[in-house]
Formats: sequence, structure tokens, C-alpha cells
Amino acid sequence: MTTYTLQASREWWSQRWLDLLDSYRFKKRLERARIYSRQGNVLSIEFKGAKVLARVQGSEEEPYKVSLSLDPFTDEQWEYVIGTMSQKAVFAAKLLAGEMPQNIEDVFTSNGLSLFPFTLSDVHSKCSCPDKANPCKHVGAVYYQLGDRFSEDPFVLFQLRGRTKEQIISDLRQLRSAKVENKVTETPAAQKPISNQININLNACWQYNEPLESSLVVIAPSTSETVLDILGAIPLAKDEESSASLNSSDIVMKYLETFYKEVSQKAMLAAMNVGG
Repeated sequence: MTTYTLQASREWWSQRWLDLLDSYRFKKRLERARIYSRQGNVLSIEFKGAKVLARVQGSEEEPYKVSLSLDPFTDEQWEYVIGTMSQKAVFAAKLLAGEMPQNIEDVFTSNGLSLFPFTLSDVHSKCSCPDKANPCKHVGAVYYQLGDRFSEDPFVLFQLRGRTKEQIISDLRQLRSAKVENKVTETPAAQKPISNQININLNACWQYNEPLESSLVVIAPSTSETVLDILGAIPLAKDEESSASLNSSDIVMKYLETFYKEVSQKAMLAAMNVGG
């Protein structure tokens, strides 16, 4: 498999991690690190808190001990980060599906942080081998192995910053549950069973008493993906009175899907000045 094929098959966040190591100027040492990684010289990798501890088989009989870490975020910094994540359901949905949101860095930069290290000097590494260079081929091999683990589980990258998958998911769920409870408390009507008898006047969505400027109207075909597809199911509280086959969330989603289609048709007709 060529280098280009390998890069194309990796997830973007994994490749972003490896690009930093690939910028290292000592290319021969990097090539030996890749060989060590592919040939199984990395005997074990485990986390001790936010630090990675590994054993790498080198030329000696006894495996070398490697440690690798980033500067972890403080509890307060993580609270800000997870609070920002919880404001957009798409972040939680993608992370729970094992995918890193494309704009995940915005969550960290908006809080004055960086998820990825800027330079190799931001990666703190040690090896018990006699090589004075850092990163040595043993550290490099562990670095490459972590890139593969990131593809399988993006939460590994978060763990290097001090939060495990379980902690992040638990914190996200607590924040989102608290928001749902607050909305239910503020809006007593939300506690009532949801029925299909919801009436909205679609014509009211397009009330505008002035004529549209034709040069400003652009008619474009709609895409199959709507905001409902992006956000996924609405996390409504379970309604004990609803049937098992159709809960409150299902009813709302089905109604919104129908509503979106009808609104889109109305918008197209209004733009084409049909029936007006």
C-alpha cells in the first residue's frame, strides 16, 4: 500500500496527528519508526491517566520503555469545552458514533485551547534507549501506532488531554439532561402527551406585503439532507402514556419531516410567483 493510499484511508484527525511527525527532518529515522510500527515491534500501549506508556522491542533483548504525553487541560478548561460541545447536538452525535466532527477544533479554540499539538516540542516523550535524539525510532513507532488508534477511537486523542471517553460522554449527557429538565420546568405544556393534531398555518410562514425583487431571487434545487438529518432524533423525555411503537420523539420527527417538505414546496412556489 502506497503512502498516498494509506493517507487516503485514514481519518482526517488521525492524519493530522501523523502529519506533525512527518514534518520531522530526519527522514531515515522516521522510516525506521514506520517499519517498527508495521512489524509489531510495539509490544504494548497503555494509558496511565493522560500519559501513554509503551514497550518497544529494539535491537536489545529487553524491550525499551517509552512514555508520551501532551499537556492535559485543567478541570475548569474541560468544563468550558464540554459546555460548548453540549450546545450543538451534532458534536455529541458524531462523537458517540465514533467520528470526529470536522470543526471540532472550533470548540477548543473558542475556549483558548488547541486539541492538536502545534509542534513536536509540544509532545513530551522519553525512551530508555541510548539514542540521544528525540523522537527516536522507538518513540516514533509509538507515535504512528497512536495514529492508528485515533482512527479507531477519536476519544484516545481526548484522553491525551486529560479526559476519558466515559467522562466526556457522562458529562455531555448530564448537561443535555439538565437542559431538557429546565425546558420542561419552564414550559408545563411540554409535559403533556404529544399528539398528531398539530396545526400550523403554512401560509403564515411566507407573509410579506412587498413584491420580491426578481434579480435577488435565486431558485436552486433542494438537497435531500435537511437539518433533521444533521441533528438526528430529538432527545425528548419518554412519555409513559405513548405507545412503545411510536414515542414522543418519533411523532415530533414525523411531523417536522412533513412540515419541512410542505414549507419547501411553498417556498419554491413563492419564489416562482405561482398562484400569487
